[in-house]
This record gives sequence, structure tokens and C-alpha cells, in this order.
Amino acid sequence: MATKHEQILQHIESLSVGSKISVRRIAKTLNVSEGTAYRAIKEAENQDLVSTMERVGTIRIEKKKKENIERLTFAEIVNVVDGQVLGGREGLHKTLGKFVIGAMKLEAMMRYTEAGSLLIVGNRTNAHELAVQEGAAVLITGGFDTSDTVKKLADEKKLPVISTSYDTFTVATMINRAIYDQLIKKEIVLVDDIYTPYERAKFLQSKDTVQAWHDYNQETEHSRYPVVDQQNRVVGIVTSKDVIGKDKDMLIDKVMTRNPMVVHTKTSLANAAHVMVWEGIELMPVVDHSHKLKGIISRQDVLKALQQIQRQPQIGETIDDLATNRLEIIETGEDSHLLKTQVTPQMTNQLGTMSYGVFVSLITESSSRLLRKYKKGDLVVENISVYFIKPVQIESEIEIRPQILEVGRKFAKVDVEVHHEGAIVGKALLMAQLIDR
Repeated sequence: MATKHEQILQHIESLSVGSKISVRRIAKTLNVSEGTAYRAIKEAENQDLVSTMERVGTIRIEKKKKENIERLTFAEIVNVVDGQVLGGREGLHKTLGKFVIGAMKLEAMMRYTEAGSLLIVGNRTNAHELAVQEGAAVLITGGFDTSDTVKKLADEKKLPVISTSYDTFTVATMINRAIYDQLIKKEIVLVDDIYTPYERAKFLQSKDTVQAWHDYNQETEHSRYPVVDQQNRVVGIVTSKDVIGKDKDMLIDKVMTRNPMVVHTKTSLANAAHVMVWEGIELMPVVDHSHKLKGIISRQDVLKALQQIQRQPQIGETIDDLATNRLEIIETGEDSHLLKTQVTPQMTNQLGTMSYGVFVSLITESSSRLLRKYKKGDLVVENISVYFIKPVQIESEIEIRPQILEVGRKFAKVDVEVHHEGAIVGKALLMAQLIDR
């Protein structure tokens, strides 16, 4: 039977998108304490079922699909610009297609303003009204209000009219930054994107016998299965090692390995890959917040997704990308490379010298490129020991020379020296686990 917490989450999920949710109302409707209702609403927020905003409250939102992640909802815009909602609160869950800056004459502005867009404009009430009639939301800059007619129209059409104290240029920059951040998020693959769901996954009940393992093994040729109890909670994992030589009538409960390693849907692919390589695991159960089985993830799923990422066009650049994109290979030897790059303004700290974080990124990337010659795979850094690092000023040319000290099937040690104008400015030792392809 579902716990109160789960019942509340199911209730929230059944509400229509745009519905307002309050702790008091949930507590009253489902006859639970306000504390329980509050905790469940927080969990719903983690699961992207609801969004909580200052001066607005909590509303039921649509879970964004990966391909649509870079489109911001009006609710997210309110958070980005510290806005106040003047009308059209029920449309906050909608996403905007584009935004238009209204710094022109009214007729010209209306040519660009279409349904689903967001008009960013100052204190021009006639523009507010026309935009809402066209099916666009409005963001009023400079902290101005709008007329009651516009507010009423916004409520009728369920299109938000938002006011912010920032100026138009600042607002456009903030929204651009938020879209860019979403693009970077889009590149980050989560377990949620690749796992095999519960309906298609094979698993055993703790009250099954060893015979059930053999039946599944013949059917699927897999050798690892999660074990769940009557509440569908993951209680163990059973592998070929556990059942060898055991009586086929013996209960799975007696032979399984308890407290297995699990991942959550929000775990990143990089984390899952690290655990699987580190522990030599072929398959892991995917669980929800109550430890209930949601599906499984296999080593093949992880490797396939890692290969897929490398074929993706990178749209949003992270600081790591900015630092490593300019790395050029100058010469390449049997066990070493020579790479060159320039220290750009974005790679420096407040003193105008190359930052420590960028130094570590360059060491990791140069070692990774050298190791790819040996292994068609990725590496998971286990340890970086930086022996020394001297200040390298802006616009300096630096050379990075990684050299393999030792490389095995699953690990590698790389010595890295960084030179500037013939002098050593940094030295480090990197140890990494290798992910086979």
C-alpha cells in the first residue's frame, strides 16, 4: 500500500498543469499533517512536478522533455528577473518561443510580436494590451505597473504579465544567460534519459526461488537481477556467483547480496559510469526517493550513451570547454604529446593569471587526449597531485607535455609538465580509471 507521502505525490501528479498548490489545501484534502504535505511538495519540486515562486506560490508544471529543455517557462522567467506577476498567473507553466524587445514604434513592435512570445517593454500600456490580445506574454521593465484592463485581459487569456525593476538591456542579458545555461544542461545526460523502465526490466521477488533465476537466465542470458520485496523496494541483487551450487528450491532471499549499489533517475551518467567502472558492476537498479524499483541501467546503456554524447554538436560551452577548445597538438610521440594553448581572459583569476581550476582542466584534457591513442574510451580521474604551479599571465603561450608513466587495462598514471618560454610553470601527476568501450 502507498505511504501518505506517495499518496500526496500521486495527487499532485493528477492535478492539471497550472493548478495552484498549497500546504494547507493538500493537508485538508488528503487528511495529513501540514509537515507531511510540505515534505511531499518539496519532493514534487525535486521531481519537476511543481515550481515554487516568491509572491506567486506553488504551481503544477509540465515536466520538460530533453529536446525542449532550452525553452524557458514564464515561471522560470519570473525567477530569473525577480519579477512580480501582475496578471495571467494561470499561464505561468507555458513556455515562450522567443522574446521581443519593444524599443520601436507600436506598429513595428506588433509585427514581431506573435502568439507564445514574450514582449519586453517599458511603461507603454497600449503595447501591453495589444501584445496580450495577440497571444503574447508581457514583461514590463523599470518596475512599472499596467492598467486594470490589461490585468483582466491577461487573466482571461491565461497569459502572464510580469513586472521587474531591472532595465530592458539587463533583462535581455539575464534571459539569454538562462537559455544558455539550459543548453549546457541539455548536454548533461542523466540516468533518467537512458535507463530501461520497470515494465521492461527483469527482476526477482525476495520470495522467489533460485529456480526463477535460472529461468530468467535462460530467457535473457543476463546474470544479474535486482530483488524487490512486497512493497517493490529494492532489497538486494542476485548474480550467478550467488546461485552457483545452490539448491533450486532455496529462496532468493537467502542467497542474494543485500544493500546493493543503486542509482537515482537524477544521477548523472558520468557518476553512474564511475561507480560501474570502479566497482566492476554490469547492472544497477534505478530507484525513486522511496527506494522503489523504477528500472535498471546496464554497462552497455552507459557506454552507448557516452559514445552518443561525443557525436552531439556542443551548443552551450562550459568554462571547461572554453579552456580546452583551443588546445592544439604540436607533436606526438610513442608515450607523450606536446600541446599548445594561449591563456585567454576567461581562463584567468582576479589577479590576471591562469586560474588553478583551468590548470587542472588542461591537465585532465591533455592526459585524456594522449590516453585515447591507447584506449578507445573515456577516463574517470581518480587523483591529481599538483606538485607546483607558478603564475602564468594573461595572453601567455603555454605548452603542455603529458607523458604516460604506466598504463594498464583499467588504469593509467600520467606525468604532466606545463612550460612557458622554456621554463616549467607547473607539474602534476594524474591517476585515472579507464572506461572500456
